[in-house]
Amino acid sequence: MRRRSAATVPFEQMDKGTGKNQHNRLCLLASLSAFFWILLLYVHFVVLGSDTVDESVKLDAHPLNPESKTPVFVTDARLTITRSKTTPMIDASLRNSPSSNSVQKTETFPFVRALRTIDNKSDPCGGKYIYVHDLPPRFNEDMLKECRSLSLWTNMCKFTSNAGLGPPLENVEGVFSNTGWHATNQFAVDVIFSNRMKQYECLTNDSSIAAAIFVPFYAGFDIARYLWGYNTSTRDAASLDLVDWLMKRPEWGIMGGRDHFLVAGRITWDFRRLTDEESDWGNKLLFLPAAKNMSMLVVESSPWNANDFGIPYPTYFHPAKDDDVFSWQERMRNLERKWLFSFAGAPRPDNSKSIRGQIIDQCRKSKVGKLLECDFGESKCHSPSSIMQMFQSSLFCLQPQGDSYTRRSAFDSMLAGCIPVFFHPGSAYTQYTWHLPKNYTTYSVFIPEDDIRKRNVSIEEVLSKIPPEQVKIMREKVISLIPRLIYADPRSKLETLKDAFDVAVQAVINKVTKLRRNIIEGRTDYDNFVEENSWKYELLDEGQREVGAHEWDPFFSKPKDGNSDSGGSSAEAAKKSWKNEQRDQS
Repeated sequence: MRRRSAATVPFEQMDKGTGKNQHNRLCLLASLSAFFWILLLYVHFVVLGSDTVDESVKLDAHPLNPESKTPVFVTDARLTITRSKTTPMIDASLRNSPSSNSVQKTETFPFVRALRTIDNKSDPCGGKYIYVHDLPPRFNEDMLKECRSLSLWTNMCKFTSNAGLGPPLENVEGVFSNTGWHATNQFAVDVIFSNRMKQYECLTNDSSIAAAIFVPFYAGFDIARYLWGYNTSTRDAASLDLVDWLMKRPEWGIMGGRDHFLVAGRITWDFRRLTDEESDWGNKLLFLPAAKNMSMLVVESSPWNANDFGIPYPTYFHPAKDDDVFSWQERMRNLERKWLFSFAGAPRPDNSKSIRGQIIDQCRKSKVGKLLECDFGESKCHSPSSIMQMFQSSLFCLQPQGDSYTRRSAFDSMLAGCIPVFFHPGSAYTQYTWHLPKNYTTYSVFIPEDDIRKRNVSIEEVLSKIPPEQVKIMREKVISLIPRLIYADPRSKLETLKDAFDVAVQAVINKVTKLRRNIIEGRTDYDNFVEENSWKYELLDEGQREVGAHEWDPFFSKPKDGNSDSGGSSAEAAKKSWKNEQRDQS
């Protein structure tokens, strides 16, 4: 059979063959192109994307605190930040870890992005951001609108004025400086602290970069409304409502609330009801499982529990600028102090353990001691100028226990440059570890209660033996502590000084940051932690991880025979505190 010459192939047949071949080539090219783009996308998003860290932190054009002098860096909540599940955050400090397993483990923690801000040296707020929950007003502002109901005996409306500072004090007797002094209620920290938070320079609306999360619940004002004449359900209602609200928030799930903190301007025993018996005192906020994870700042904490921390009672002085503080400190240095020691207070005849009776007797018998008796009806004890004038005239100010461990007077006296004399370590040394030096001998004198109660030690004799030069050094230490013991005017901001608010917030941030690092590294702060020994842990030296016997154990023992302090006796003290508040208003 002869082969047909190509030249003899009809044109229409050749045309059909060529079209078929072109179609096959186009299909091949399309397939190759699709494969190329799929491969490129895979390399970009999966291979390269696994090492990508989100850096979407920008300078907010509208800072949350418009009065702040320091720019506030926030991640703009108006921008949608999308992240692949394969691109987790990696802590820069752990990026060079020799163990890839460690890095992969670190990537799973949702708070790593907050830790990374610490390493951003161009961000003045790195590691200091605070996220504030936007609570429904029933948890705070609505209480202020009903201020007459906040206390059974005191009209709190005037005390919640001026951002919680109360009405201004006139300097008629020349005891105060000309500005910054207010008739501040000792239980007003709730609103003062919250208003100070509004001026905090490093607020953020992005909780993922927050070093800690603030809950602006007026816990102290809440319980104050219902302490007398209300059942346990009413006393617990707002606390249960708050916890329910918080646990539904995504911020709660990050650490189960262990990065949350709130403030209550009352003693801890108002929030530690042990049973649901109607006769039991207070509410059970601090015993709620969720609340045990949060840090609660109170004016008196429990030595046996780990979820509350002591912060100073408010004094009458709330400076608006640094110079107000410097001027006051200089004035306290130069005062003539004619009294060796002084005491402002009333006896506690219904408390067999109180040493106030002996202290008052010693003051009356001493020619170098001054006594300002506080009893029923009109008393100079209710006059801020009378109290401050006596403290300013004294070298030492006696601070025995009040109805509970602590009393506001300790801070009023230190504000006056008067060296405090404590008789129980729970009155200051184990309470205000964030604000006071660990070495208490640098700023105070300690005389154990039993020295007065059983051995009738002479306070005058003890204090007279302290050399004048040592007294001068101690007084200077007290005066140097003044900035960190006062709350600045919430409507302004100190420039270089750190007040009680600043100290407390930084302590909370340090606590949360340390906890986060411990979680990542799989370790704990202490060995064999025992919550009942909580008071001991803050007293440990650097590097110590376990507590043992302590010289103050007798002050904090909880024997079954009931002859020492316990939760029950402290609740009774809380009741007495309110009874004495009633007496003060009579």
